[in-house]
Amino acid sequence: MTETAAPNKVVVITTGGTIACTADRNGILLPTVSGEQLVAPVAARFAPGTMDIEVRELTRLDSSSMTFADIDEIVQAVHDVLEDPTVSGVVVTHGTDSMEETAVAVDTFHNDPRPVVFTGSQKPFDHPESDGPNNLFESIVIASDDSAHGIGCLIVFGHAVLPARGATKWHTTEELAFATNGPEEPTRPVPVDLAELAGLDVRIVHAYPGAGRDILDYLKDKKVDGIVVESMGSGNVSTEFAHGLIDVLEAGIPVALSTRVPRGEVLPSYGGVGGGASLHAKGAFPTTYFRSAQARVLLAISIATGRHLATLM
Repeated sequence: MTETAAPNKVVVITTGGTIACTADRNGILLPTVSGEQLVAPVAARFAPGTMDIEVRELTRLDSSSMTFADIDEIVQAVHDVLEDPTVSGVVVTHGTDSMEETAVAVDTFHNDPRPVVFTGSQKPFDHPESDGPNNLFESIVIASDDSAHGIGCLIVFGHAVLPARGATKWHTTEELAFATNGPEEPTRPVPVDLAELAGLDVRIVHAYPGAGRDILDYLKDKKVDGIVVESMGSGNVSTEFAHGLIDVLEAGIPVALSTRVPRGEVLPSYGGVGGGASLHAKGAFPTTYFRSAQARVLLAISIATGRHLATLM
């Protein structure tokens, strides 16, 4: 007698977001849908006996409300799920506003070949043309596929499959919500041991022509844990801003240089007080293809683990 193959087992961790939102009487979106409610109609699309889908509802948040503590909880939840050797892969439903941050955190701590897939939606659960069900269906398919092993954390959204590293939300409303600034197959760092990010104060500061140093002086006096600068061009800032940044570095606060430019890498090429090369020489670290949102998470992980930022990029 031929034995029937065991179904693939995928665990779906739900955290809220638009995919779990419904509109109230005033049209305001709130995450009201339980994990079981979210997954049930999608699970019904698989042939009986082909897919074992387990739901773990972690929270129901708008992802703009996510903190480092919430990221810690999701990272730990993924690790807990993967302690079960029968699990084929993990799907995390998440709001799009900060999906790229949580996804890169999970990827950096991910020490297992099995895939972790992030997804969500641009239209709410009760919208007649919600994109959530298809995104979730495709995410479960990919998370259960052996060919996805060994490539880390992915974002599956609008029929696109993107590595978490370098991903960014590029449109506020279109169903193809995410793009990538990274290579097609980004190099992943050696996995980092779990460490808590909660309690770390890592700020993003925007540079612009003529920007002053007052915000940097404030953050230095406040003794924040780290600063990501969203610089101009390939890593450049104004002269006065640069003097403030140098004082921050001399105070022992780590600084990462990202850019406001949508595409390309941060390349410390320019001299002068505010040039990227000059700032790099003073200790500011260029974030390559990572933009400020993900750079902030990587800098926090660097601070929490003692790993140099360069080893996380």
